[in-house]
Amino acid sequence: MGPVTKLDPPTAHPPAHSSDDPTGRNPLEACARRTERFVAASGWNQPPRLFSLVGTARLLAAEPQLTGALGAPAAGEISEQISSIEQEGWIEQLGRVNDLDGLFAALAWPPEVDGAALAIERAVAPHGELDPAAPHPDDPSPAEVRLFVAVLRDGSGTCLLRQRAHDADHLVASGPEIAPTLLDALAGTLRAE
Repeated sequence: MGPVTKLDPPTAHPPAHSSDDPTGRNPLEACARRTERFVAASGWNQPPRLFSLVGTARLLAAEPQLTGALGAPAAGEISEQISSIEQEGWIEQLGRVNDLDGLFAALAWPPEVDGAALAIERAVAPHGELDPAAPHPDDPSPAEVRLFVAVLRDGSGTCLLRQRAHDADHLVASGPEIAPTLLDALAGTLRAE
């Protein structure tokens, strides 16, 4: 799994059955919401941030010294939880890739990683295009948003969207239809060659 640099410990945030996922059945959605709030706590104007996603039980088996940091959730809770591990220095390691296509082409994950997540800020034209370089001539200024996409090897994924103008946890939109192309591209980094 590589060195653990930052960890989103499940016990420091609501567990997977909390209000992060009203159905109580989606550990990926709960992990995505916890990690998106972790990113949001650092404010705006951030570079892209990349996370590996690992089942918490697997993480603790591989890194038992993290047990204290993760607390002692009930056995049933931990078997379902997913933890996020921030990949610091990844932009430098990839040689400052200038576009997302190049970034996704350069990313690969070891088998120990169950999924990946990416937080990236973008400008969105009011008519919905995620391309700040080509605003529509009739639209006012683009809105600033942060997209958070998370996907597992089984193909399940979710997207979260936080608007800078409406920056509150309860106003974060959720659903795979928010950025399906970005979700598919991130999923491609998990596929075996």
